[in-house]
Amino acid sequence: QVQLVDLGGGLVQAGDSLRVACVASGRSFTSYVMGWFRQAPGKEREFVGAIRWNDGNTLYRDSVKGRFTISRDSAKNTMSLQMNSLKPEDTAVYYCAANRGYLTPSERLYDYWGQGTQVTVSA
Repeated sequence: QVQLVDLGGGLVQAGDSLRVACVASGRSFTSYVMGWFRQAPGKEREFVGAIRWNDGNTLYRDSVKGRFTISRDSAKNTMSLQMNSLKPEDTAVYYCAANRGYLTPSERLYDYWGQGTQVTVSA
């Protein structure tokens, strides 16, 4: 089994930067994909981005391209999401998730989930 812990989050102003991280414990597979989803109040959970562990290939939703960057630290089994130029529309609970190798935005294919961390961006 894999357990995921979401770290970071916080309250920032529009235009600021913030980094959140996800730490995996238990058995981690190099073939896995780790990604981020977010859910704002009253809205459906949506895909943010993901990284394939084997080759570092990434996938992002259009609204965060050029602003958000996902990276991984294999030695620490840690994935980070660097968020720059934050907007109020980015306010949400951010969830780390993992699946068995599909670089995909499809939520149903992700097997493991973190507890979430709150990111709030004020205008």
